[in-house]
Amino acid sequence: MAQESSHAEHAEHVEHAADAHRVVVIVDENSNPFELGCATEVFGLRRPEIGRDLYDFRLCSAEPRTLMRDGFFTLTGVAGLEAADTADTLIVPNRPDIEVPRRPAVLDAVRRAHTRGARLVGFCSGAFTLAEAGVLDGRRATAHWQWADSFRARFPSVRLESDVLFVDDGDILTAAGSTAALDLGLHVVRRDHGAEVANSVSRRLVFAAHRDGGQRQFVERPMPDLPDESLVPVLAWAQERLDAPLTVPDLAARAAVSPATLHRRFRAQLGTTPLAWLTGERLALACRLIERGESRFEVVARCSGLGTAAHLRALMRRETGITPSAYRRRFGPEAN
Repeated sequence: MAQESSHAEHAEHVEHAADAHRVVVIVDENSNPFELGCATEVFGLRRPEIGRDLYDFRLCSAEPRTLMRDGFFTLTGVAGLEAADTADTLIVPNRPDIEVPRRPAVLDAVRRAHTRGARLVGFCSGAFTLAEAGVLDGRRATAHWQWADSFRARFPSVRLESDVLFVDDGDILTAAGSTAALDLGLHVVRRDHGAEVANSVSRRLVFAAHRDGGQRQFVERPMPDLPDESLVPVLAWAQERLDAPLTVPDLAARAAVSPATLHRRFRAQLGTTPLAWLTGERLALACRLIERGESRFEVVARCSGLGTAAHLRALMRRETGITPSAYRRRFGPEAN
C-alpha cells in the first residue's frame, strides 16, 4: 500500500510539473557552477512548504559531457539542446572566458526561444551570450562590472547599465553576477508568483527577500569601528513600524546619527538610500496584504505606511507594472 501511495504521489507530481511554467538552463563548456546552483536552488527545488511546485525545471547541454569551469567537474546525464525549444523561460550559459564565442548551436537555440516569445535570463557573463545571439540590440542589460568596458566595446548597440544588480527589460532579464543571480531569481519568482511566495523561497535560502535591481553592484564594506555601525537594529525596528509615519530623520534618530551619516551607511552597507529602502519595504508589505486577501486598497495603503490608495496605485504601477487590482487578480487568494 505504501508503494502504491508513493507511485501515486510521483505521478501527481509529474502531471503537475508538466503543467507548470518550464524553466530550462543551457549549460555550456566552462559554465560557472555558482550561477547554475543559483538557478537550481530558486527554480528547481520542490516546495513542500508552499504546497505546490513553482516550476518545471530542466538542464540541457549541446554535448553529452560538459566540462564545467576550470575543469572542476564534468556534467552528464542532462537533456540535449532540443530541450531549450520547450522552455517558457530560458536561462542562457555564462562563463569567465568572455572572449571565446559561444557555440553556434547554443546561439541558435537562444534566437529560436526569443522568436517564439520565451523569457530569456542571463546571469553574470550570460549577457555576452544574449548579445552574441543578437537579441539585446537596442535593449537594456547589465553584466559584471569588471567586464563592462569589454561589453560596451563589443556590443555598442546594447544599453548596458553597469552599476546595478540586475535589469528587468520585460522578456529579457540580466543579472550582474554572483549573488545578484539570486536577487534576479527571486525577482522572477516575485513577478510570477507574488511577494509572499518569493519571501518563502528566500527564507528557505536564508537570503534577503528583496533587493531592488537598481542597487549598486559594488557595496563598500569597511572594517567596522566601535561603536557598531550595523544597520540591522534600525532596520528591524523600522520593519515593525511600517504603518507609522516614519521618515528618514526618524530612522536617523533611532540610529543616534545625523541623516547625512545614516545616508552614508545605507549607501555603504545596502547600496541604496534610506528613503528607497523604506519605500521598498512598504510596497512589499502592501503586496503581502493584498495576497492575503485585503481588498480595500485604502486599508492596504494605510497599513503599509503608503498613505493613500492613489499613492499605492501610482507606486505599484511604477514598480511592478500593474495596478493593485491586477495584482490582486493575479496573486490574491482567489487566484490560487
